[in-house]
Amino acid sequence: MRTINFLQTLTLATAIVLMAGCSTTQRNTQSSRTAVEQLLLSEAVKRSFPNEPGEFLPISRGASVAINTVGMTPDQAFLQQVLAGWLGQQGYLVQKDGKDATHRVDVVVEALGTELSGTFMGMPPVQSQFIPFSLPELALYKTQYQTGYAKFHLNVFGLPAGNFLGSTSAFLADAYYNDYTVLFMLSHTFTDLSSVPEMGSFNRKPAGPRVENKAE
Repeated sequence: MRTINFLQTLTLATAIVLMAGCSTTQRNTQSSRTAVEQLLLSEAVKRSFPNEPGEFLPISRGASVAINTVGMTPDQAFLQQVLAGWLGQQGYLVQKDGKDATHRVDVVVEALGTELSGTFMGMPPVQSQFIPFSLPELALYKTQYQTGYAKFHLNVFGLPAGNFLGSTSAFLADAYYNDYTVLFMLSHTFTDLSSVPEMGSFNRKPAGPRVENKAE
């Protein structure tokens, strides 16, 4: 009977520890972005622009435009540069200083950033004052979901009067990078990014073509 009670107590304690380690977390990304976060942002921005040519602005092609960006994130500077290249491909003349511009394009950034969320089932890392070492995280099932999101629209004004000419519909796109871990060490990544950094040293492929220097 004592053996059965001990096993029941041990099972209950293990269940409590595992339940304590089961949680769903979500946090904002840090100011210093990882390479994956940068790729998620840049890919979301590039995907937001239409691939097919069309009349997206209420002004004719060949017009000289100045770009002004308004938003709540420092990443809007990157968006402005990508937009300038896209407008140039559409046939508009982008003026850097805006002195000779006949129109002003205001980029209203509604959202531009990354989101991180995840689920964890297992035992979280444990640090104790009674033992001289810490126990690592033991994940029975762990997921991390990262999403890059971009949404903005353009307001067009005539210069020098500043008369409002019209707005575009929202430019919207996203990209994802999801990582899964099962039974402590079995992991796999699902993403729609074309190229992402590879971690680890076994069977790792170089990110680009490698040129070997041969001695003459």
